[in-house]
Amino acid sequence: MSNISDFTLTKLVAGIKKKDFTSQEVTESFISSSEKSKKLNTYITQCFDKAINTAKNFDKKKDYKGLLAGVPIAVKDLFCTKNVKTTAGSKILHNFVPTYESTVTNNLWSEGSFLLGKLNCDEFAMGSSNETSFFGNVTNPFGDKLVPGGSSGGSASAVAANLTPATIGTDTGGSIRQPASFTGTVGLKPTYGRCSRWGIVAFASSLDQAGPMTKNVEDCALLLQAMSGYDSKDSTSVDRKVDNYSSKLTEKVKGLKIGIPKEYRVENMPNEIDKLWKRGIDYLKDAGAVIKNISLPHTKYALPTYYIVAPAEASSNLARYDGVKYGHRSKGNNLFEMYENTRSEGFGDEVKRRILIGTYVLSSGYYDAYYLKAQKVRQLIKNDFDKAFNDIDAILTPSTPSAAFKMGDKKDDPVSMYLNDIFTVPINLAGLPAISVPAGYDKNDLPLGLQLIGKAFDEQTILNLSLAIEKRANFKIKLKAWWS
Repeated sequence: MSNISDFTLTKLVAGIKKKDFTSQEVTESFISSSEKSKKLNTYITQCFDKAINTAKNFDKKKDYKGLLAGVPIAVKDLFCTKNVKTTAGSKILHNFVPTYESTVTNNLWSEGSFLLGKLNCDEFAMGSSNETSFFGNVTNPFGDKLVPGGSSGGSASAVAANLTPATIGTDTGGSIRQPASFTGTVGLKPTYGRCSRWGIVAFASSLDQAGPMTKNVEDCALLLQAMSGYDSKDSTSVDRKVDNYSSKLTEKVKGLKIGIPKEYRVENMPNEIDKLWKRGIDYLKDAGAVIKNISLPHTKYALPTYYIVAPAEASSNLARYDGVKYGHRSKGNNLFEMYENTRSEGFGDEVKRRILIGTYVLSSGYYDAYYLKAQKVRQLIKNDFDKAFNDIDAILTPSTPSAAFKMGDKKDDPVSMYLNDIFTVPINLAGLPAISVPAGYDKNDLPLGLQLIGKAFDEQTILNLSLAIEKRANFKIKLKAWWS
């Protein structure tokens, strides 16, 4: 039998139910792969012993219930997990152990899954390369000098390297889709409100959304179904029925209208990205979809708008980390000195940068000029999408403007780093669902992804279109385990 850790999530669930292998065998396989892969630095906290015991107890059951019955999963270390350390990749939370469980992870455990460990991420999800984590950068399994993308870089690398069968990440401006594209995996940002934000360490509350990261589209549909749902504890959660995404998944997309926005043909876009986009168009034409050219005129304002709104919300959300009730605390001669020392020592450079920007744009005299204006432009960006979706069913774009880049290449150039999000941030500003599906390689054999954007709460359509692309691209991960 092939190595169990090579199997997809869907195949693992089916195999356990048919008793082709046990939950313990599955768990031990992923633990073995993870223990051999420390060079990738994907884990912050491992829960291997507890996972083995949970798997043993599961195997004693006679009735295997749940969409994820018996399958262990590692999750991004932004989800609070009861009695398990949750750091958000930051020194300021390096010793924080929640007494509660996030709604999304609780949904997974209710479907029969259990925790393998917590995966590395950019500090407070602020980053596009996973180089801002207090626990060190994650390595892309496609090369020992390559970033995996961010902020869900640990999650993406762990899935690509078969250290977890699937995972969940968070996406504020592309933090699921960009690392998925860099690692040849599938990553979906659901509609804002589809998945509960309760128990997720907050970055920017009006933008953050949890989503699945998997090996293929079929797994993505299954995991999205398991993690979604209304939550009364989250005021932004939408009380709407969750579709049976996995059973409705089909590559039959004939007649669907796909928009191609001219504004996404950015200046100096690599020829390889343009060719990939054209191939994606051909794949969908072959599947019977109708291609239409569209315009999203306010796209060029999305990045500056995002980098006003997101830091402003981050400045507010991160004010709670002061060393008083939990987390890291520094010494000081008085209360204010303790505050200053705690935040100075506890936060990294990128987090400090965004707090400063956010505090500035919210300050008296600048609120109207920056934050309020950004919110008005945000509405115009959403209006562009709403107008376009009157005539089309989905939008196809590249996921990222390049393949994975080398560590350190952009760390000292924040603007260049922020430009990695150019294709992804408009979707978060509009609150829409979007998915990155691997569709090819560049000249250096590094994966490239295509992004499909859907109407609000129409994840099914973009999953179906992604499946059509997946079948035609026939993408295979070309990896040798150099790290083990």
